[in-house]
Amino acid sequence: MTARTHRGTESTIITETHNGEQFDVVYKPARRPPDLGDGGDDEFAGNGYLGYCPPFNTRSYLAAPGIRCDQDQPVTLRDGTVIYTDIYRPDTDVPVPVIISWSYFGKRPGDGLTQWDVKGVPPETISLLAKFESADPGYWCHVGYAVANVDPRGIGHSQGNINFHGSQDARDGYDFVEWLAEQPWCNGKVGMAGNSGVAVTQWAIAAQQPPHLACIAPWEGTSDIFTEAMYEGGVPGLTFHSALVGFLTGPGLVEDIGEMGRRYPFLNNYWRDKIPDLTKIQVPAYITASWSHFHLHGAFEGFRQVSDERKWIRAHRDFEWSDMYSPHNIEDLRRFFDRYLKGIHNGWELTPHVRLEVMDALDCDFQVNRPENEFPLARTRYEKLYLDAATGSLHPDPVAAQSSIAYDGVEGVATFDMTFPADTELTGYSTLRLYVEADGHDEMDLFVNIQKLSTTGEWIPTNVVDLPHPGAWGKLRVSRRALDAAKSTDYHPVLTHAGEEKLAPGQIVAVDVPIWPTSRIWHAGQRIRVQIAGHYIRGEWFEPLTWQTDNAGRHILHTGGEHQAYLQIPVIPPKFTDAGHTYR
Repeated sequence: MTARTHRGTESTIITETHNGEQFDVVYKPARRPPDLGDGGDDEFAGNGYLGYCPPFNTRSYLAAPGIRCDQDQPVTLRDGTVIYTDIYRPDTDVPVPVIISWSYFGKRPGDGLTQWDVKGVPPETISLLAKFESADPGYWCHVGYAVANVDPRGIGHSQGNINFHGSQDARDGYDFVEWLAEQPWCNGKVGMAGNSGVAVTQWAIAAQQPPHLACIAPWEGTSDIFTEAMYEGGVPGLTFHSALVGFLTGPGLVEDIGEMGRRYPFLNNYWRDKIPDLTKIQVPAYITASWSHFHLHGAFEGFRQVSDERKWIRAHRDFEWSDMYSPHNIEDLRRFFDRYLKGIHNGWELTPHVRLEVMDALDCDFQVNRPENEFPLARTRYEKLYLDAATGSLHPDPVAAQSSIAYDGVEGVATFDMTFPADTELTGYSTLRLYVEADGHDEMDLFVNIQKLSTTGEWIPTNVVDLPHPGAWGKLRVSRRALDAAKSTDYHPVLTHAGEEKLAPGQIVAVDVPIWPTSRIWHAGQRIRVQIAGHYIRGEWFEPLTWQTDNAGRHILHTGGEHQAYLQIPVIPPKFTDAGHTYR
């Protein structure tokens, strides 16, 4: 590994080898802890829960009644790098299992807060001992668990540079698991829990197969940072992760993931180093997914690919934070941990491997925690609804007459509707086959939503923390339409992300837009709508979800005749129908 700094800029180029290939990786200075004595970033004092870094202070003390904290404890990794952790544990001499929170946002944010302000979660729900999006010591220590809040390499006062979701970070996690298992207060059983970024790291660490990692609970975690986040559908969406790394605090450098996305826009060995092999995960896993958030695809990929048969997934409508801190869900997670970290035979194995919320309208769900055996559901009946540009409609049969519709590539929208004559449930993956042409440009970025309309034509959204969600979604940059034949299925196309094929004037190409999974009921007389645009369509939302689109001129959609565009939907038939009653 070599480094060279560009004079006159803040960037540092470090040459790294990933999967046998060398890459120039861009790093920039992390925000400095205020107590380093060299002009650290003082604005971090009281700057909330992202990147907050309190002064270094190794000590052991009672953090709350019955809870001891071993603060700023050093852990030496295999290459000699020292990282620091805070261990919260019951104030007892009895060895206990430990739950890890491994993420980049700072291990002791509560020192800079008077109370947590987490959307969808009432004040004082989460104790100030907790790390962001993580298991709360204020609960878990009272039920016989330790919680290890760790600052990984380069975070806080931990030595080194910040490796953002790479294999170095995963190997460090392996070392930390094994260090914990050797501590005298630990019973030798180590688990992991947390959502979002604290879930993403679990896939990678578990794939390293540390011997003392007994189980994981990745609640809503992306499993492929490149195809699911940085370049979802091939459309660059670099803003969110660029903002994340901008919050990170440490003594050294942080990988500039946004700049790396610009330098390496196609899937290569640099990005593959950040994609864990989920099939190598061989421990029990309790996974959650929200139908409404960007970790959705990764959560289901995790469930489908984890090798251990002791895996469970629970899919729901609402946002990750309110779901994670719900008392019912905390107790559910405790039953999982009691089984695999304490060895308590509590009947956890009877938990359905798949539990689904079937969404309906607003915050009303048609079914909650419906038990299933697999995903996608074995009884799925895939049906095609054919687009007709002449009428803006969908039809169950191919459309004979050829037609087209054009919309402004930057601001325009095209829609296609159909009324369901009977109650219809869609659960699983959809696919949108389009025949497209770019008029006045050589590129098209497509943003697709699958929506529900009322019997009178009004949009019926589902709600997420009381805000309307645009519906099941998919994206595609048309120049990156090439499919991976080995990974694609009839119900879910997978892009190669290997290169681009720009459009020529007048060229019409077939494209398959993968629609991420959903579960929703349409009642008789309600309409399904396919919404297609060159931009992201959403009302009020609090996360910086933006994409760097490349649209100009007009987008033309061709339908009918030799251009049989269609939406393939996953229809779930009732389990049983009798005497006018339908059982789902």
